[in-house]
Amino acid sequence: MHFELKSLVIGYPGHEVAGPMNATLREGELCCLLGANGAGKSTLLRTLAAFQPALGGEIRLGERRLTQIAPRELSTLIGIVLTERIRTAGITVRDMVAMGRSPYTNFWGRLTREDETHVDEAMEQVGITAFANRQISTLSDGERQKVMIAKALAQGTPIILLDEPTAFLDFPSKVEVMLLLRRLAHEMGKSIFLSTHDLDLALQMADRLWLMGKGMPLAVGTPCELAKELPDFFPSEHLDFDAATLRFTIKL
Repeated sequence: MHFELKSLVIGYPGHEVAGPMNATLREGELCCLLGANGAGKSTLLRTLAAFQPALGGEIRLGERRLTQIAPRELSTLIGIVLTERIRTAGITVRDMVAMGRSPYTNFWGRLTREDETHVDEAMEQVGITAFANRQISTLSDGERQKVMIAKALAQGTPIILLDEPTAFLDFPSKVEVMLLLRRLAHEMGKSIFLSTHDLDLALQMADRLWLMGKGMPLAVGTPCELAKELPDFFPSEHLDFDAATLRFTIKL
């Protein structure tokens, strides 16, 4: 299943942020959304997640418009991992991951044996089985982010959207999370789409990039395909970009 943007315009009543945009989020790919602050990345992500309506155009999920899909069904198609921390007092890792099964549980929210299996498999995929019974509050930022990814996996959706999943992480943890997401896309066929400010990691690990810039059309392609355009989206007299190595360097 894939997302398709057709002449999509995003923003708020009386204020257009970006568009029209045309792009496709493909199965089995890790796609990174890049752009300077204020370009509209958060607005686009919120629109894709159906948190806010589009101003124009449409988003198609498979053969249907996003607006035609009921919220409960949508929760079985799109998993969302946000940057904001939620209250986790008294919640164990397994409890949090199990919340991903909420679209499928009965009125009382009881997990079936099948639900339990999905929870176990999600924790194993992410590598957090060993601390399943620990309190979320005792985890490092990197471990906590893995738990939230496992929760999205337990939800069983073909599409996972993530808002700045490497924010607040140290560099080794950033790399680990990005490698995990890349593996989940390739091995499980998930469509994984994330916004990020970590340019170097995105350029090295993403299968495809969406580049947003103020007053600029959305650019879509592989890192190599977009190499010549990247400096236009991140203009700075203090940076040099080498298109051959896909590396930004600081002018000292």
